[in-house]
Amino acid sequence: MLFIKIIIAVLITCLLAYLIIKYLPLKLRWVASISLLLLAIFLGSEIYGSIMKPIHFNTNKKVIYAKVIQRLKVIRDAEIAHKEVTGNYTKDLQGLAQFIDTAQLAITDTKTVVVKINKGTRWQPIMVDVEKRVTDTIGYKPVLSRFTGRNYQDMFKVPGTDKTFSVELGKIEKIPGLEVPVFEVKITKTDVLVGLDPYLISQELEAITNDQIKGAFISVGSLNEVTTGGNWLPFYDKADNAKKNNQ
Repeated sequence: MLFIKIIIAVLITCLLAYLIIKYLPLKLRWVASISLLLLAIFLGSEIYGSIMKPIHFNTNKKVIYAKVIQRLKVIRDAEIAHKEVTGNYTKDLQGLAQFIDTAQLAITDTKTVVVKINKGTRWQPIMVDVEKRVTDTIGYKPVLSRFTGRNYQDMFKVPGTDKTFSVELGKIEKIPGLEVPVFEVKITKTDVLVGLDPYLISQELEAITNDQIKGAFISVGSLNEVTTGGNWLPFYDKADNAKKNNQ
């Protein structure tokens, strides 16, 4: 688009210059000079705007994405806690907020103990010491303790919009005969970039490079692999990592 605008500007300027030299009387050329100056200012501002538009878009996009990703992180942590307590993920995000308010997480202690195991037969026992990992529940703590200072009550709302996140659940066969639950929470980029340049939004939906959030969605989790990670860049985790390092 910018290249086309530059070509058009050059062609218009050359055409006007030719017409002035060829047909305009000498005494009126001062009018043409002012007109050309105004045209140059206009075309310059248009070219400048074309250069700055994607820069402003990327700046605004990152601010918007950061807010959305922060909320997706809250949902992810809530889903992980829900699975720890119940064994499954949930599609009910409003119910998930209530879960955070009321549920308890088990505090466990894992230690190694030595037990005797018979490696022989019932009639000729051969007792051997074998180390075994034993996990005991030693108490409970509220799930809410993981969400101090985090707005989990509104986690299902997409920031800056009237939309809610889409949640899907599934199961994946991790190894033959063993299925594990998975989840995916997502929102389309179109829904969160409302108000920005439509042409640049259409390009953003087709992002495929490693310095962009690929595809048409911002998401966490997956229905195709066992993961609780998001599809965003490490850039969006810097603030959280710095906060953890300072604690």
